[in-house]
Amino acid sequence: MEKFDKLTGVAAPMPLVNIDTDMIIPKQFLKTIKRTGLGKSLFFEMRFNEDGTENPDFILNQAAYRNAEILIAGDNFGCGSSREHAPWAIADFGIRCVISTSFADIFYSNCFKNGILPIKLPQEDVDKLMDDAERGANAVVSVDLENQTITGPDGGTISFEVDAHKKHCLLNGLDDIGLTLQKQSSISAFEEKQAANQPWI
Repeated sequence: MEKFDKLTGVAAPMPLVNIDTDMIIPKQFLKTIKRTGLGKSLFFEMRFNEDGTENPDFILNQAAYRNAEILIAGDNFGCGSSREHAPWAIADFGIRCVISTSFADIFYSNCFKNGILPIKLPQEDVDKLMDDAERGANAVVSVDLENQTITGPDGGTISFEVDAHKKHCLLNGLDDIGLTLQKQSSISAFEEKQAANQPWI
């Protein structure tokens, strides 16, 4: 998993509340078990018209936000089903950080396991960042995970809280498999002992 330390990029405003995982990545795109290739279908029903053309009014189709790496979202982001394809699609599109007042629990946990930093902030701080994000290409925001700070385009700084274990995993690029592999020597020693003591297993 890609490490997350510091991120500076354009922030896109998406003030809708209750954006669920089906809005993030509709069910027809869940046939794959690959983590790549889903970015093109992110927010599919909002990004594209019925004839397949882009909806010019959707924020990520606008020139200033096509390469956004940070999403400023409305309350209860990632609600709905627990599909891990949702963070896969967000990461594959290039978004590494989502900021909101609240997240669905499973989506929130899945973000950390896929190299995305979800940040919970009070409404007044999200409102300020949402206003900053509306500056278009000038909406450059910096996120520093080590110091747990967000710096807006005007230089103002906001602090955020994050679980120490989840922070450690992101800083070191450790998903569940990576955490397990850190114990590889102990696992191997156990398996060797087990094979010697119980060779019939």
